[in-house]
Amino acid sequence: MIAIKVVTPRGRYLECDVMSIHCKSVEGEMTILPNHIPIFASLVPCKLVLESAKGVKEEYALSGGLLQFDDNKSMILTDAIEGRDEIDIPRAEAALKRAQERLARRDSNTNMKRAEAALKRAVNRISVKGY
Repeated sequence: MIAIKVVTPRGRYLECDVMSIHCKSVEGEMTILPNHIPIFASLVPCKLVLESAKGVKEEYALSGGLLQFDDNKSMILTDAIEGRDEIDIPRAEAALKRAQERLARRDSNTNMKRAEAALKRAVNRISVKGY
């Protein structure tokens, strides 16, 4: 088993034991199983999938962050995370529309990297919810 802790600026979001952690880093997708070699990774907005000992998979929309794993203990530090049941689809769709409009404008006042990041987060949240 892997003891995982997910921490946001608001405090501890989740702490439990899991059989696997699936997420996406800047290097690509990865699955961490018990006794994995130590790793430190920069995460991108992605679907975080945690599998319990009973084979139940819980999915979360992760805004990115940092993952550390060593000695069957893992910690994820992130700005934001939402479980599937916490995702507000109308809010996510509104964020998607705003990001698309900012990217379409392409004027000198638009921070393109920020707009692209907002687009990725909104698409990820909608994807995790299953829409």
